[in-house]
Amino acid sequence: MNDARLLRINRRCLLRAAGVSVTLPPMASLDSCLGNSQQQPTSSMKMVCIGNSFGMYPEEFFPKAGGPDYELPRLLEPLKPHRRGFTVFSHLDHGIKGGHFAVHSFLSGVKTDEARSMPDGMLSLDQRAAEHVGSRSRFPSLTLGSDSGLHGGCRMCWTRSGARVPPITNPKALFQKLFVDGDAKDRAHAQQQFQLRGSILDAVCGEAQSMQKHLDGRDKAKLDEYFSSIRDVEKKLQQDENWRTVAKPTVEYPEPEMKGIVEDLPVLFDLIVLALQTNSTRVATLEISSEHFDTGFLGLKAGYHAISHHGKKPETIEQLLTIEQYQMEQLARFLSKLKSVTADDASGALFDSTMVLFGSGMGNGNAHTNTNLPILLAGGGFQHGEHKIYPAGRNVPLSNLYLSMLQRFGVETDSFSKSTGTLRGLEVV
Repeated sequence: MNDARLLRINRRCLLRAAGVSVTLPPMASLDSCLGNSQQQPTSSMKMVCIGNSFGMYPEEFFPKAGGPDYELPRLLEPLKPHRRGFTVFSHLDHGIKGGHFAVHSFLSGVKTDEARSMPDGMLSLDQRAAEHVGSRSRFPSLTLGSDSGLHGGCRMCWTRSGARVPPITNPKALFQKLFVDGDAKDRAHAQQQFQLRGSILDAVCGEAQSMQKHLDGRDKAKLDEYFSSIRDVEKKLQQDENWRTVAKPTVEYPEPEMKGIVEDLPVLFDLIVLALQTNSTRVATLEISSEHFDTGFLGLKAGYHAISHHGKKPETIEQLLTIEQYQMEQLARFLSKLKSVTADDASGALFDSTMVLFGSGMGNGNAHTNTNLPILLAGGGFQHGEHKIYPAGRNVPLSNLYLSMLQRFGVETDSFSKSTGTLRGLEVV
């Protein structure tokens, strides 16, 4: 067994020590032995996660039959050109309840009140992947969507400490963040702000550490959470500093204007493609919240939330399907875009190296249930083209799919959230 292989095994053993999963910091000696460089990604894989507030109408999302020869239901019909490039899953969920509040656990598998008992806290799938990327992309992750409230909102992205990752709320702000460099005055101001934030952080850490010896057990636990938040800020500051002097990429795309989440949806998808193509990020999340969702653009009068409570009325169900079909049409357009452009490493279409997860933490918006979540995975080099039906009532964890995605992304871990292993039946081409 060569030294590089031995180092990889030893690293994985350390990850499992004491029954917890811990990602080791980058080590030059390990990277050298493994033939990696800290400046180069260990993988070109990307990840995009898309979720909404109220799930999808089950009768028109899940195919009636399993396997590869199912008949496309209405909500999957827009994806017909990509039929062999995605997989639909039945009977995957997180085994939790809570209606609207459980929606926010879509990417973490964890509710707020149980986060403390979890090894990784409230950490969501996208942020676990972002930790793996680190500063190798200008933005370890991008979160897009409405700055929504809890009820009827779609909060999907969480740090280990349980802090929500705030979204970029409009395409104009996203475009400027990705592709617009400030002038000399702006850069000088940014450097001044960086130094100021760093000095404030140093002072706060020093004061908090001196306080620790006077606290009881409960307050020490609170302080530990505080230190965890501080570490999140420190990592962000360091990542900002690493990229501060590197010019942003230029793209042939007009700077967009803010119109509203519904009308902006195709533009946001376009910008995600550009962000991935330029390697500005390798992880992006889009939260399609019911708040600020202008149903009038689709010719409807009632709001998304009100329509989701359809009471089994055919006319209201039809309105709900109009909203959901629009989302699927934009997803289909996004997948077509990924297929039409080349990956940054020129290895092939961007679609083949991008995992696209679509779903929700809500299984049935009318009944407020969080079981049998509507889950679809496209791209990423997996063997697709099927409707995979897992045993009902057996609670196959959705986190098993997430673990498979993380391993495909290059993360060396044997667990995520409440996973019991990788997802059976999901193979790589």
